[in-house]
Amino acid sequence: MTARVLFYVQHLLGIGHLMRASRIARALVDAGLDVHVVLGGAAVEGIPWAGARLHQLPAIKAGPAGYADLVDAAGRPVDDALRERRRRQLLAELEAIRPDIVLIEAFPFGRRALRFELLPLVEAAAAQAPPALVVSSIRDILHENRKARLNDETVDLLRRHFDLVLVHGDPGLIPIEASFPRADAIADLVRYTGLVAAGPASAQAEDTGDVIVSAGGGAVGEALLRAAVAARPLTRHADARWTIVTGPNLPEPVRRDLEREAGAGVAIRRFVADLPAALAAARVSVSQCGYNTAADVLAAGCRAVFVPIAYQGETEQVRRARLLEARNLAVVVEEPELTPARLAAAIDAADAMPPPDKAAVPDLGGAARSAGILIAHLARASRRDRRVV
Repeated sequence: MTARVLFYVQHLLGIGHLMRASRIARALVDAGLDVHVVLGGAAVEGIPWAGARLHQLPAIKAGPAGYADLVDAAGRPVDDALRERRRRQLLAELEAIRPDIVLIEAFPFGRRALRFELLPLVEAAAAQAPPALVVSSIRDILHENRKARLNDETVDLLRRHFDLVLVHGDPGLIPIEASFPRADAIADLVRYTGLVAAGPASAQAEDTGDVIVSAGGGAVGEALLRAAVAARPLTRHADARWTIVTGPNLPEPVRRDLEREAGAGVAIRRFVADLPAALAAARVSVSQCGYNTAADVLAAGCRAVFVPIAYQGETEQVRRARLLEARNLAVVVEEPELTPARLAAAIDAADAMPPPDKAAVPDLGGAARSAGILIAHLARASRRDRRVV
């Protein structure tokens, strides 16, 4: 019997978690698993879920005050009635799917505000007959500067409810203990997968020019995109074709401003259908340093300028950017230093760099390896009378 996976994914602000999850889901499908993705955030166009079946919960997202200010799709504060609706639906999905594996993005390292539904989910998964394998799926660098109490609670939840922690990173670049001080207490649960990069590029990739500027989902990309448009005349690529990829969440008035300011030779796009393929054909990529963007730039092998963001005290992007810069894989301009002149100088410096040293590029096989780890662990766990692949 084909093994079934319930993959819980909740994005609150950007779309990075969704994109990484979609790549993992595709690898699970390609490995022969029956994948059911339960989405807790608002629907986003352009995210490919090839072969996976989608189940949508009533959407929750971050409000104006950020992650601690959760609202529904209409912007109303999340109340007990909505929490109960989501909890009931999630448990009903579990009962209907009866998964062999429950894969949960971020929790319990993050998504703590969703404990009202996630704790019942993992408890019900363990109460199945046979019990489901419960797995946490996390990026390579976690939110730092957390209180020790929260780290202790995370360890307690992992030890009581989880079978594995998939760390989608390369320990040679940065191990989990660098951003999670209690890693020693869960070392037996941790499996590194490598970074989750995009699959093979399209055979007929779209020609998007020499310089590609992208801002992830776009929710916090305005400063970078405005600086890039102003930097273009100052670079040696002033006469080259540029593509500005805003992402779906850039406010419409900002997008219109960029179109007015950009001038001839600059295309303003919300999406590029196969951005990794476009990056492979470009001379320089200018972007933030979110997980997926960094993985795609590294996989493409193009020269890179990273302008990492630090939203609400997050240090993840800055840390990743500096690690890659230390390997001569990028030029970094931090947000407080971002000006058109500095960005132009960084673009020219990146363009002059030699091709990336393959030995310096971290492991990018995280999607397929995630599937392999889960299948192997499920087979070994057959002593608990789970169905095996």
